[in-house]
Amino acid sequence: MKLEITVPESLNEITLEQYQRFEKLNTKENEDTMFLLQKMIEIFCNLDLKDVAAIKYKSVQHVTGLINEVFDVKHKLIPTFELDGNEYGFIPVLDDLTLGEYIDLDENLADWQTMHKAMSVLYRPIKYKKGTKYQIEEYKGLEQANTFKKMPLDIVFGAMVFFYNLSNELVQTILSYLHKEIPNTLTIQQMERLGLSGAGSSQSMVWLKGMLPDLTRLQN
Repeated sequence: MKLEITVPESLNEITLEQYQRFEKLNTKENEDTMFLLQKMIEIFCNLDLKDVAAIKYKSVQHVTGLINEVFDVKHKLIPTFELDGNEYGFIPVLDDLTLGEYIDLDENLADWQTMHKAMSVLYRPIKYKKGTKYQIEEYKGLEQANTFKKMPLDIVFGAMVFFYNLSNELVQTILSYLHKEIPNTLTIQQMERLGLSGAGSSQSMVWLKGMLPDLTRLQN
């Protein structure tokens, strides 16, 4: 039987839920195994695992190579997107985050399995739009968070990179200020406790950078 395989051509064709399923399997126990390669094709190409097992090894390598290429792109913030007939917009002013929004974002942004909850904080239904300007709805908690499991993966990665770059810039700005205004006042140990070491010890930067995918190693 000839098996037809539809390989995603961009991250926009992969959902957050698909990546959550894959990431859940991407453990040290499964690292660099044929099982993980098969699951990659099953999840991202929407196939049954039994059908994937019947694919020639050479073809498996080719398909996983194509999937890896999809992930090997630069990510940028995408302010708006459509999902199930609704348009969503990224929070226009992060300084306006409420305490409740900040808590929900902080608790869920560092774990792929709760990433849809974090995205539901960052992206809200647009209630008014004119040109590139828009207003989003007030935050209503995590009740509709599961909807965001279906959002395109390029939107998710763009938001993550945005936060990584923002954290990096913030740390460097604070470091520059400390060296300029109060030189020799803080010890290295004190700066590390504040999360301000030049080596990038800011916790948010570490896990954001670590969470960005690196699938190429699975081919080796």
